[in-house]
Amino acid sequence: MRVEIWTDIACPWCYVGRARFDKALAAFPHRDQVEVVHRSFELDPGRAKGDVQPVITMLTRKYGMSEAQAQAGEDNLGAQAAAEGLDYRTRGRDHGNTFDMHRLLHLAKEHGRQDQLVQGFYRANFAEERSVFTEGDERLVELAVEAGLDADAVRAVLADPDAYADEVRADEREAAELGANGVPFFVLDRAYGVSGAQPAEVFTRALTQAWGDRSPLKPVQQSGAEHGTACGPDGCAVPQH
Repeated sequence: MRVEIWTDIACPWCYVGRARFDKALAAFPHRDQVEVVHRSFELDPGRAKGDVQPVITMLTRKYGMSEAQAQAGEDNLGAQAAAEGLDYRTRGRDHGNTFDMHRLLHLAKEHGRQDQLVQGFYRANFAEERSVFTEGDERLVELAVEAGLDADAVRAVLADPDAYADEVRADEREAAELGANGVPFFVLDRAYGVSGAQPAEVFTRALTQAWGDRSPLKPVQQSGAEHGTACGPDGCAVPQH
């Protein structure tokens, strides 16, 4: 079974929601047969790469709230994260463009290191003092190497703005087609959708239902001598005359 998760590194509820999903997946009896795939979704796609500002400033300008309201929201998120065993800096974080991080996540997918990288990006953005936005490409290279990627390959992607850009945009188009207007957005086997950072028990129910509803392939009934020849582990069928 495949679970696709549309997220953005700048989304705190994606950070919390992923932890809740992982808790449900860890207790799921068929967890070893579940493939988890990250899909790209930018919350602020129009922001220029060099446009970085404090999270509190971004919240007050984007949502028209006061600084006190914005800080209260961050404090609430910190408490929600702590309840899931996550570190979360409620003071001093910044906000910027995440497009390059999404491009690197597509590189990581090709090398089987996507989950390690998305978790590393989350940790760096929400829990660590060093910024993923203001320290330049080398900070992203450092995090990618920690996730198991080759530094030169990562630098090559960052140096080419077109590398994996189409893949990011394709993910975003697909999210729109599926009706996702916010993240996190979880899609289970293209049959069930879960929106938001739901409690772990919601993900448990979704995993159980999606697994139980999987249907084996039903062969088309053949009649008479209409049997197609095929190849298998023991070789290929030889027509008999």
